[in-house]
Amino acid sequence: MTVSVLSSTAAVLLIGHGTRRAAGVAEFHQLAEQLQQALPDRTCLSGFLELTDPSLPEALETLWRQGFRRITALPALLMAAGHVKNDIPAILNAFQAEHPGLEMTFGADLGVHPKLLQVACERIESVEARFGPDYARTETLLMVIGRGGSDPDANANISKITRLLWEGMGFGWAETAYTAVAAPLMAEALERTHRLGFKRLIVFPYLLFTGRLVEQVSATVADYQTRHPEVQAVTAPYLNAHPLVVAAFLERLTEAERGEAWMNCQYCAYRTPILGREDWQGIPQTTDH
Repeated sequence: MTVSVLSSTAAVLLIGHGTRRAAGVAEFHQLAEQLQQALPDRTCLSGFLELTDPSLPEALETLWRQGFRRITALPALLMAAGHVKNDIPAILNAFQAEHPGLEMTFGADLGVHPKLLQVACERIESVEARFGPDYARTETLLMVIGRGGSDPDANANISKITRLLWEGMGFGWAETAYTAVAAPLMAEALERTHRLGFKRLIVFPYLLFTGRLVEQVSATVADYQTRHPEVQAVTAPYLNAHPLVVAAFLERLTEAERGEAWMNCQYCAYRTPILGREDWQGIPQTTDH
């Protein structure tokens, strides 16, 4: 739809990865609706990198046709890896170049955020009662599961979250594992930490929405439990559309529109030579999405 009057207010574009799982799409839209409710005087729209409609270019085109000449784009992604550092900026830059007069602001990823740590704590606490009255955190192992990827900075942030939860909640031991690409993979980490002798295990998937990865985590824990029935293993809920997650997005929106959307460029392999990723420095921002 084309409007006759251009809007002076910036639209908010929430950018998701996309999934084939209808439940995951529904959870994303639930979060987007909560964001819209928190911003009643703003137009909020969603776009996806893959697998789900509308695509990011389609969502941008919709806002342009509706008369918006200022757009604040927020990545609904936990860490700044390839999608945040390459794919999304490449798409935004290309669209802006094709639409003179468009002002685009790109927000930061959620990252290691205190509000998300609080949500993580609540999700973990929600399953502790399953262990019964003799439960003690000091006798329990916590395993935090990240998506995993080729960006060492993003992977390292999952390890940081694990450490903050470990020390903040007082578990006997904590381990970080990943669903893909990065080591240790979850199944490997479960077998390795099994040797420590803990009889209680909490697995927490540090993921935003349900989908293939959440299903993979549940299946891996179930397989581990079958092979080690002497261990009580429970899976905590993932983050999902918690009010504090919405509050974190609102903070990222405010930071972006104040010009304070700072990412961790100090350890960005595209800007600085990072051990093992020296050949990434200076690679142009491109995308296959």
